[in-house]
Amino acid sequence: MPDTARIAVIGTGWWSTTAHIPALQANPNADLVALADVRADILDKAARHFGVERTYTDIHEMLAQERLDGVVIAVWHAAHYEAARACLEQGLHVVLEKPMTLFAAHARHLTELSRERGCQLIIGYPWNYNPHVLRVKEVIASGRLGRIRYINNMFASSVISLYRGDDSVHDNLYAYPVTGPGDVYSDPERSGGGQGHLQATHSVGLMLHMTGLRPVSVLALMENLDTRVDVVDAMIAQMDNGALASVGSSGTLHAGGPEQEMVVQIYCDRGWINADIIHKRCTIYYADGTVEELPPMTEEQSYLSSAPANNLVDVVVRGAPNRSPAEVGWHTVELLDAAYHSAADEGRRVPISSLYAFPTKTK
Repeated sequence: MPDTARIAVIGTGWWSTTAHIPALQANPNADLVALADVRADILDKAARHFGVERTYTDIHEMLAQERLDGVVIAVWHAAHYEAARACLEQGLHVVLEKPMTLFAAHARHLTELSRERGCQLIIGYPWNYNPHVLRVKEVIASGRLGRIRYINNMFASSVISLYRGDDSVHDNLYAYPVTGPGDVYSDPERSGGGQGHLQATHSVGLMLHMTGLRPVSVLALMENLDTRVDVVDAMIAQMDNGALASVGSSGTLHAGGPEQEMVVQIYCDRGWINADIIHKRCTIYYADGTVEELPPMTEEQSYLSSAPANNLVDVVVRGAPNRSPAEVGWHTVELLDAAYHSAADEGRRVPISSLYAFPTKTK
């Protein structure tokens, strides 16, 4: 294994320049060798800001010319599949930002391709590295709480301005080092949906990561309000063990108040879990009366924005495990893809299996 991971970043928008590139440059085992973006002006600005000499507006040219161990992909949602496929076909380890893809068939194909090529495909879910989340995952996997029967999953955030095409409301919060997201999240062509693909993907991915479950059918309703994408979502999912999950998400929190609220409650035969993700509190209630209060965390421990990129470096130089695996991203896409189909058909129940009958190009 190499002592240093040679990494390129594809997409030099707000999240790459806020989280991924700084994480790679701070990691002593990483060598950030190149940046790529179809937007030459943004690419040049990012390269100058971070002192990266080699840049490309064509990722295929970059993949042909650079000797790489891995890539971080953070482009608009609709471009995730093609970019990740090209990198996996080159045998590279990949961090792919959430949502993994817009369509279940694409997510399945990338998962299968990563296995075929022996590559790790890491999905960019920072909360999946959270110590509380990992403890919940451990307890559920142990079987001590018994079978999961019901999950309540809620995520609210202050992003409606982004769905209106205005990123200026978040200037002070994120202090964009190079560029903000602009109007990308208001555009269905580039982003797919709104709250589901931008925000609920976090809480759904977290739920599936903690429980190990997979959705088998979904019904949903969504409201766009005054935008072209969904802002308020209500979903009911049946899981592969028979459990039901209520997944709610709203992007309407006031930007001057709390930025986010996320709660995942998991009810089992022999106890239940209350995970208040944003406020960094988690309690596990056991049937014998034992109550496990998980220890407090710092903000940095709770939301590890640098974790996906650092996980990629560790995979390359140490053979470390993938801590946010493709399977979780794939099954999250299944739930959301089914939810969007259901909402488009007035809440009809959509079996996950039917998603693979819809015509979606994968090859």
